[in-house]
Amino acid sequence: MSPRLFFAMLASLAVVACESSRMTDLEEYAQGVMAREPGPIEPLPEIKQIDTFVYAPTKKRDPFVLDRKSVQAAAATVTDGIAPDPLRRKEELEQFPLDSLTMRGTLKQGDAIWALVTTPENTLHHATVGNYLGKNNGQIIRITTEKIELTEIVSDGGGGWRERQAAVALTQ
Repeated sequence: MSPRLFFAMLASLAVVACESSRMTDLEEYAQGVMAREPGPIEPLPEIKQIDTFVYAPTKKRDPFVLDRKSVQAAAATVTDGIAPDPLRRKEELEQFPLDSLTMRGTLKQGDAIWALVTTPENTLHHATVGNYLGKNNGQIIRITTEKIELTEIVSDGGGGWRERQAAVALTQ
């Protein structure tokens, strides 16, 4: 038998012997832990009673009813028919803020042109004129090789809506 083979066998026997002694130590420790008496369980914390409040509207405005000024301001808001369609099904790219979307390029086939857009998760999507982007009901009106132009419908703060122009520029 060669000396190399002899030392290899000797080393493997030593490893096996070490492994079996480690396992018995571990088994003894586990049995010792299992034999211990369980410790006491802490009681649940006491729930504090909260004082109730009764709203007595004596000469006070009802917080759930609009006052005259608010009613007049809401009635004075003139809308030109601009409003987002609440029944329209949301598209995939509308769940991201517009500034988190990145235009990566365009694809063109015949007269059709698509913009390649990545999301914050680095998922690549394609969009064309008429699709929606961003959280402000932004509809794509034009796609060029440099940017995506869209019209967003945003709240004017007084209960009405207005349109504003936005764009997503190409990023290399």
